[in-house]
Amino acid sequence: MSEKNKLAAPPIGMRGGGALNAPLDKPKNLGSSLKKLTRYLKMYAPAIIFSAFIAVLSTVFTIIGPKILGNATDTLIDGAARGSINFAAIGKTLLMLMLLYCAAFLFSYLQSFIMASITANITSKLRSDIFKKMHRLPFSYFDETPHGDILSRITNDVDTISTTLNQSFSQIITSITSLAGITIMMFSISWRLTLAALLMIPASLISAAIIIRKSQKYFKKQQDYLGAVNGHIEEMLSAHDVVCAFNGEEESIRKFSEHNNALYKSAWKANFLSGMIMPLTFVISNFVYVVVCITGGALALKKMVTIGDIQAFLQYVRSFTQPLQMITNITNILQQTAAAAERVFEFLELPDEPPDAPDAKELIKKNDFDIRFENVYFGYTKNRIIIHNFSANVVNGQKIAIVGPTGAGKSTIIKLLMRFYDVSGGAIKINGCDIRLYKRDSLRSVFGMVLQDTWLFNGSIADNIRYGKLNATKEEVEAAAKAAQADGFIRSLSDGYRMILNEDADNISRGQKQLMTIARTIIANPSILILDEATSNVDTRTEVLIQRAMDNLMAGRTSFVIAHRLSTIRNADLILVMKDGDIIEQGSHKELLAKGGFYAEMYNSQFDS
Repeated sequence: MSEKNKLAAPPIGMRGGGALNAPLDKPKNLGSSLKKLTRYLKMYAPAIIFSAFIAVLSTVFTIIGPKILGNATDTLIDGAARGSINFAAIGKTLLMLMLLYCAAFLFSYLQSFIMASITANITSKLRSDIFKKMHRLPFSYFDETPHGDILSRITNDVDTISTTLNQSFSQIITSITSLAGITIMMFSISWRLTLAALLMIPASLISAAIIIRKSQKYFKKQQDYLGAVNGHIEEMLSAHDVVCAFNGEEESIRKFSEHNNALYKSAWKANFLSGMIMPLTFVISNFVYVVVCITGGALALKKMVTIGDIQAFLQYVRSFTQPLQMITNITNILQQTAAAAERVFEFLELPDEPPDAPDAKELIKKNDFDIRFENVYFGYTKNRIIIHNFSANVVNGQKIAIVGPTGAGKSTIIKLLMRFYDVSGGAIKINGCDIRLYKRDSLRSVFGMVLQDTWLFNGSIADNIRYGKLNATKEEVEAAAKAAQADGFIRSLSDGYRMILNEDADNISRGQKQLMTIARTIIANPSILILDEATSNVDTRTEVLIQRAMDNLMAGRTSFVIAHRLSTIRNADLILVMKDGDIIEQGSHKELLAKGGFYAEMYNSQFDS
């Protein structure tokens, strides 16, 4: 397995800013996003239906309570009027009431347990699907998209969906059931009082609808700006030493404030507007409560309702406003969820990297490869061509050095060779076959990469070296470390090969990290080597030792070396000199010096005083 693929990143301060500068519109299709979310719920349909059923039972038992309590009140009042109170009947009524509330609690607990399990499984699958999608996307997507925005989709957006599924689902079921059940119970007591109470529904719904329409766009902006903030923070943490070295703290803070203020404004507007729903509903419900009290008093004087009925009805009115307030409050949460779901499914529906050809072949890993570049053209966009008519023949076992000024297209050639991108014109052939006719996985498996920018993960030193060959033995790991001149410093550490590297692997030096990545490539035993300034982070003495190890490793293998220090590639079999996407010179070190051309000028400039 080769060195992890790395792509050129945008300059510091740019990656986190993409979401802020992009135009932010209202969500395109909220209904469609919610429908897509239901696909993840289908496999749990029986459990969800059962959960909804017991939520209804729990709500029904709770609704019956005030009516029973009202009957107990009427029994007490009638007994007081007759001078003989039936405490036994009242006791039985209260015992029944207690059993009902206990049953309601048990059902509610069971429903919460089921939904928590379903939510955990669904969010786990969502994150898994997003992570798998990341590995299917074309490399151009990661060149153009802020890393923090991707991170925000897999964390914040999925968490928002998780919270809604875990809490709001049961609230929606219980609220709807409560509204229906309470309405029935109120009609059973007095249809006149019920009609007065129902006045609040249209008023609440109309006010909620107006607020929702105005606040939805701000919820979408809030999620997007959150991705921008995350991107900037991730970028500043990963490059903290660079920021400090260039006194960039104030600029970093300024940009963070810019992102954070944009997030603050959108979040404030979204939460302020949506927060108005509950106070408006509360005011409307209090008005209705006063109307019911006055109407109930008048009906009681006319003996049309009992005191117990009024007591029960007032409880129902109070209970009636709670699910209505809950539904209007859930609309606030659903707006955030819809915006988050839209961002998640936008990501999941991005076009994948073009698939392998239907008749794609396996490239067998061996040490016999001839590579030919035939009139290769390439541009990251149609209007910006980087490589112009590039042609070269690489014979098996040759050491090919690619040199040239910054921006000449050296690294782009490597990306094309490994099919991180496909050529815009011409062809790259291995053993006479266009690489587009090979399966990508088998093509990339024959390469081993050592890059200037090292990548190590949080784990032991042995596991990081073993990443090149997951089933490598302890002896193979140590042999690779010795070949890369890393064994000595590893054994000098407190835990040796078992030492745990932290998340950024900054508990060892940059030079030591480079030695470990070289050891990882050595243990992978690749057929073709790609070295991009692999010794740039080590001292001169270690560079000599590594150069010997790499020379031994490259023996009999085709290798490509991207170099800026031309003294390190003097023994290359073929040097390709690139400028502005073209090969302007090629030959051995001595031949190119003898020509006295661009290469000779670059080489001599490195030794001029």
